[in-house]
Amino acid sequence: MSKQECCTVGHFKHKLVILILAICLALSVIWSLTIGLSKIPPGIIAKMLVSRIIALHNNWPLYYETIIINVRLPRVLLGALVGAVLGIAGCGMQGLFRNPMASPYVVGIASSSAFGASLVIILGLGSMWIGPSAFLFSVSCAFLVYYLAKVRGTVPVGTLLLAGIAVSIFFSALVSFTQYMAGERELRQIVFWLMGGLWESSWNKVAAALPLAICGSAGLMCFGRDLNILLTGEEQAKNLGVDVENVRRMVLVLSSLVTAAAVAACGIIGFVGLIIPNAMRLLVGPDHRLLMPASLLGGAIFLVWADTLARTVIAPSELPVGIITAIVGVPFFLVLLRSRKKQIGL
Repeated sequence: MSKQECCTVGHFKHKLVILILAICLALSVIWSLTIGLSKIPPGIIAKMLVSRIIALHNNWPLYYETIIINVRLPRVLLGALVGAVLGIAGCGMQGLFRNPMASPYVVGIASSSAFGASLVIILGLGSMWIGPSAFLFSVSCAFLVYYLAKVRGTVPVGTLLLAGIAVSIFFSALVSFTQYMAGERELRQIVFWLMGGLWESSWNKVAAALPLAICGSAGLMCFGRDLNILLTGEEQAKNLGVDVENVRRMVLVLSSLVTAAAVAACGIIGFVGLIIPNAMRLLVGPDHRLLMPASLLGGAIFLVWADTLARTVIAPSELPVGIITAIVGVPFFLVLLRSRKKQIGL
């Protein structure tokens, strides 16, 4: 078999993985809808969802539809949406920094959004303003970090990382200050928000996050080829006609926007954007044109199942999904760190 034929076969296998991930996501959504205090067969759920598109005979109890359509479906869809954008944003950040240890929160988005949410809570402005405030502070932080890192019209990756760390520490200190000033009720609300959870999911939150998620994810996928070339080095990329600064700026902005939308919807959910791109890299390879859609689908699947576990493991109570992702993510991070040490000979 020639080299060209081998590449064609390999590319077909990787596309097949994407198709399998898409099917797994659809099955995961339907199966997770069956899990809860009220057991509803997956066949009825599938018919119920199809009936929203085409007219079908309604042969299920009315309360089934209330449970699925009004309670479980928005939560599962929001979980899939948040997992998807965190996965693709993590992939974008890792490509931008050329480092598999990078995550969507590396430029201070988590701490700034936490401060925005905490500020609303201690001021008693109402829960409806928590999401918008978190989003506003997240996006503002991303632009602030970019401005601080800019040196003579260019943004060195090292400077960008250091600026992100500095701003993140600053906002973390402000979050600690708000916790110190908060009353018992407000402190509890802040802590729960920081843990990340999907218990306040609604169709309004899905509708608010969906446009940014779609536009941002589509925009990131457009830079897959450029990120591939950037892996060879900045000078080589410039010689091949890549506008390195524009790619860096756009990937940073788009990753920050989708991450901010996710954080505003359900708080800080860690490790999804770190572990999913690395796991998908093992399946489809380093080509960002395949890695980005794989990370999007893999992140959605992972968070759907993580949230399903979070709401059932101690039922009728539930855990914040951020705890589940951290329990899974920390061992993966340590394995990744160990493999990195071996690569550099430590």
